[in-house]
Amino acid sequence: MRKIYLFFLILLGFSISCTKNFEEYNTDKKSPTVVDGEFLVSNAQKELVDQISSTNVNLNIWKLVSQYWTETTYTDEANYDIVNRTIPDNIFSVYYRQVLKPLDEAKKIISDKETDQFVFTEASKTNELMIIKLIEVYCYHNLVNMFGDVPYTDAINIDIISPKYDDAATIYADLLTQIDNAVAAFTVGAPNYIGSADLFYGGDVSAWIKFAQSLKLKIAINLADVNPTVAQTNVEAAVAAGVFTSAADNALMQYEGSSPNTNTLYEDLVLSGRSDFVAANTIVDLMDGLNDPRMDYYFTYKIDTSGNGDMAYLGGNYGYSSAYPSYSHINDAIQAPDFPGILMTYSEIQFYIAEAAERGWSVGQTAQAAYEEAITASFAFWGAPLGTYLTDAGVDYTAAADQAARMDLIGTQAYISFYTRGFVAYTEYRRFDVPQMNVAPSAATGGPVPTRFTYPVNEQTLNADNYASAATAVGGDDMLTLLFWDVAAPSK
Repeated sequence: MRKIYLFFLILLGFSISCTKNFEEYNTDKKSPTVVDGEFLVSNAQKELVDQISSTNVNLNIWKLVSQYWTETTYTDEANYDIVNRTIPDNIFSVYYRQVLKPLDEAKKIISDKETDQFVFTEASKTNELMIIKLIEVYCYHNLVNMFGDVPYTDAINIDIISPKYDDAATIYADLLTQIDNAVAAFTVGAPNYIGSADLFYGGDVSAWIKFAQSLKLKIAINLADVNPTVAQTNVEAAVAAGVFTSAADNALMQYEGSSPNTNTLYEDLVLSGRSDFVAANTIVDLMDGLNDPRMDYYFTYKIDTSGNGDMAYLGGNYGYSSAYPSYSHINDAIQAPDFPGILMTYSEIQFYIAEAAERGWSVGQTAQAAYEEAITASFAFWGAPLGTYLTDAGVDYTAAADQAARMDLIGTQAYISFYTRGFVAYTEYRRFDVPQMNVAPSAATGGPVPTRFTYPVNEQTLNADNYASAATAVGGDDMLTLLFWDVAAPSK
């Protein structure tokens, strides 16, 4: 290494002696040395959505954990084995290294960029920085909901090689504050410099403000059982300020029809040439019992279940090896290269509003109206015929005997509607404790669905002291430890 330094010192001295215009001669103006901050934002957005969409068992097993799908041959992940493939380590790597770190670099570059009066104004700069902040909030919210306490204040500081873990409830409170700060700082109508580099909303500040309020609602409703006062205040404020009002507001990333920008589901299910997943009996049996028309849009390949030509969808027994030809498959439309990546939808927001209204909070809609609108929006997203579904047995809101039964309806329909969005469904299952999940035969938990993921193995060795403190703080680094907002383990 010292020889390399010496070589460059000699070269530098030679160059200076040859010209007084060293900087001019040695600057390649066609190849900038600093990456545009906007490019880093695009890349981080794609990395985030790729991780959320993926069904690669090394990166994302939420569609299995939520029992939408089960495995055909290798059943470790459907039995919650997250250690063999070091899945928590891989998740940490994507969120911290491939999303949050580039976003942090983007903030520095954009903050240092010179402004002008027309194209990149101070307001334009601030808008870009607030977009980044909201993506960061979304990421940390996911991380907390996966693990509990996580690195936050020290997480992206390159000078801190062993970041401490922040209290999960404290992070939640700060995320709500960060959202409020971002909304207050936005300037609607400022020149849209980021434009198409923003893969979610094309730099549309009005859309980002709606996203911010919807994210605030999403975070706050999670606090409903543990801190109802804070939850209600923030939910009501978000709805009053303006959350998603139609599917036009959906936070999506549109994938393309050809590589390298195809949906990771297409890559995992089609390009891989593998047949690793089939429908799980958990969701198939639930939807079959409700005569849910969305079944035709979720799955394909009906099976003769009687030997008499009676064709029906059939889900593999969750957690068991399920031969690919013997069970229903994932619908072809979901495996299309341009199937969108989904962050948050209008249907999702309506389910949160339905829950808030059922709790008696002021959200501008009745619980029934929001519940029915949430289902209707889900049907519209998939292009499924609604028919009489809203008044069918097991769906009809007015037929529920009491508030507990109505909450079960909301939780069950949210679970069905969030299909393909395994982590969102898994989070709602932990809050509502419905629907009833099947017991995996070799579950690493001993049977129950995990209530959290354990911390990465690397953290246990490379950040041992902070890991130990975090493990103690959350109540033990175990897959059945409850997160701070999860007041009770499922009883059904």
